[in-house]
Amino acid sequence: MLHLRLITPADRTAEVVDLVERTVGTTHVAVVPGAARDPQGDLVMCDVAREAGDQLISGLRELGIDECGSIAVENIDLSLSTRADRAEKDAPGEAADAVLWEQLQDATHEESTLSATYIAFLSLATMIAACGVVLDNAILIVGAMAVGPEFGPLAGFCTALVQRAPRLAWRSFLALIAGFAVAIVVTVGFSHLMAWMELFHAKDLEAERPNTNFIYRPDEFSFVVAVLAGIAGMLSLTSARVGALVGVAISVTTVPAAANAAVAFSFQEYRQAWGSTEQLLLNLLGIVLAGTLTLIVQKGLWTRFQARRIPRKAKTGA
Repeated sequence: MLHLRLITPADRTAEVVDLVERTVGTTHVAVVPGAARDPQGDLVMCDVAREAGDQLISGLRELGIDECGSIAVENIDLSLSTRADRAEKDAPGEAADAVLWEQLQDATHEESTLSATYIAFLSLATMIAACGVVLDNAILIVGAMAVGPEFGPLAGFCTALVQRAPRLAWRSFLALIAGFAVAIVVTVGFSHLMAWMELFHAKDLEAERPNTNFIYRPDEFSFVVAVLAGIAGMLSLTSARVGALVGVAISVTTVPAAANAAVAFSFQEYRQAWGSTEQLLLNLLGIVLAGTLTLIVQKGLWTRFQARRIPRKAKTGA
């Protein structure tokens, strides 16, 4: 279930309440006249089944409530109510299959921001992965994958393509390219420092490295895994399954490839540097293609399903 908290101008409250009451899957409607001060207006609250949330939010935006008032949406972790159970049962579809496009676009917009924190996490993940490739330590590689925040802008770019949001697309692209560029430069400096301290050696990079040599040897499986990870990642975002998203983060070789390219470049191992760069680009391409196609399919299926559903409930049955 979702909880909606709306601020509406007094002269728009009646039509907002009418929309809420006519939407299948809503319950617990409450109106507090004159409660809002900034902006001035009434406070309207309701609970809605997740599978009906996108329809209700879209209807509220068509009324212009996001411009003249406010629309706030929260997830309800626990709701002990017979009426809530009935609302979820009445709403067509399954909550796990529902996509809240406004929430997805807002979340990816935040995750795709080029900030100091984002660059710090990506740089730290790349330096951890650099230690992993030199030591041929798979545990460090997995840890670096989990720390890396790069799926945020990747998801933002996919969402922007599907929603035709050029500003989000540019924001995500900038975060991705600039983030990796800074992380690689920082890791090159880190490699020189570690070499000066005699902790990194060229012979370690030139060794066979059975646990990590896949990083600079891209093949067909690299693209296949990236595609599967892209699909899983977008499904985890649209269904709010954070655990699945962590699994996606440790399944693609983006951060380790950037790290190996940086270390190889610092030791003039240009063959490995180019192979790692190919691995990085191949993974990014696979994730973007798969993520975008996944969202297109989800949007098409959900739109088709909503067109066949009962559009509104009778007001007397609210």
